[in-house]
Amino acid sequence: MYKNKKIVAIIPARKGSKGIVNKNIRLLGGIPLIEHSIKQARKIKIIDKIIISTDSEEICNIAKKYNIEVKNLRPSELSNDTAVLYDVLKYEINNYNLIKDNYEVLVLLQPTSPLRQSYMIEDALIDFIDQKQISAVSVSEVQEHPIFMRTINENNNLVKVLATDSTVRRQELPKYYKVNGMIYINKIKDILNSYVSFNDNLTPIIIPNDFDTDIDTLDDLELAEKKLKKICLKY
Repeated sequence: MYKNKKIVAIIPARKGSKGIVNKNIRLLGGIPLIEHSIKQARKIKIIDKIIISTDSEEICNIAKKYNIEVKNLRPSELSNDTAVLYDVLKYEINNYNLIKDNYEVLVLLQPTSPLRQSYMIEDALIDFIDQKQISAVSVSEVQEHPIFMRTINENNNLVKVLATDSTVRRQELPKYYKVNGMIYINKIKDILNSYVSFNDNLTPIIIPNDFDTDIDTLDDLELAEKKLKKICLKY
């Protein structure tokens, strides 16, 4: 709890995955991928509850190692490739009676972004409450600037992604950021009251590129291993 605000961390981790089989339990740095997010959340004293949302008995057993009880396995309709994250979180909010138990703030930690550090999450939560933010999402500065990006139209002509003059010195380019999937923070009542597109959260949580990892393929997993060795993850 921070300033009388009860905080819950939800870690969604289904067993199915197209890119990597059993992705959330693949080893990274010698431990299952999901354990990185669990360890980060457990280190943060202001987080009052950790929920693992899963349809996997194996992931339930990992949660038990950390004294985290999985109340119910996630329903099959919320565990397939077409399941929407919003519906998953809304289900868990009701499943754990979070409103009845006076929880107000939800931080979403996806296992596929394991290189965040616990202080990044904690600082973001403190800012969220102190600054009375509506919603927050982690971002990283893009390396390839969108001013030089193009699409190709039906006439096979190049079309600018940004409708602006691209004849500009690189050092004069404005900074652009991408949503990196590492941290999402929302008010629980907002999730229940109307549909939330978490990637469209308002306040940026800026994360250095060294920590920016979104694991979807075996190449991503290999890159995460290399980054992990460099950053000395301390949870």
